[in-house]
Amino acid sequence: MKKYQYGYLLCSLLFSLCILAIIQNAEPSDETAAVCPNGKYVALTFDDGPRADTTIPLLDGLRQRGARVTFFVLGSLAEWNEDILLRMAEDGHQIGQHTYSHVALENQRDWMLRQELTRTEQILQRVLGEGDYWLRPPYGLISERQYALCETPLITWSVDPEDWKSRDCEKIKKAVLTSVQSGDVILMHDIYESSVEAALEIVDALQRQGYNFVTVRELMELYGVTPAAGELYRSPLKPGRGY
Repeated sequence: MKKYQYGYLLCSLLFSLCILAIIQNAEPSDETAAVCPNGKYVALTFDDGPRADTTIPLLDGLRQRGARVTFFVLGSLAEWNEDILLRMAEDGHQIGQHTYSHVALENQRDWMLRQELTRTEQILQRVLGEGDYWLRPPYGLISERQYALCETPLITWSVDPEDWKSRDCEKIKKAVLTSVQSGDVILMHDIYESSVEAALEIVDALQRQGYNFVTVRELMELYGVTPAAGELYRSPLKPGRGY
């Protein structure tokens, strides 16, 4: 074999090895990566579901885009939509709770708060198994005295497009895109078609800007925050209430 043929074969082999390495590195990892200095990360969250007519199309769209989000579900709906909960978990989304009946916890007696949380947690554990199902208080309303009654971290938000109020896809999208920053927790609701449409367009727009969509748990880990039970977090970078 001539020298130039050896050179050609060697170059071809090296090229193939490079392509193989790129493919292997592109495969998703089960481990959460450290924050890239130039990386941008946000947590998109959804309250008040699940509902088959809106949550399933949302899940389909998120799967197509490779985006992970967090769902804070109502126990009263979750117990009738076990298949949707399983789909959320299968797709790698984080599942938290939003009480059983969407009550403002700061107005409730301690026994009522515990009942709302315990009833929902039992449903989630029955369907999904033992887990740490973080709490988002309805309306973001819970007194500091009540924090200690909660056995998980409490999560509110740092960006609120008020999608429940406008029900207007363009307004919702604009409200998020003009205010979001890396490290934000975005509040939305997966019970409105306008919110689902806006959410998927927001994912498209922010992914083009280099944003990565991760769960709230992952966002906290990426920024070096270990949420504690009975403590409230707006985002890993913005302490305090979310309203």
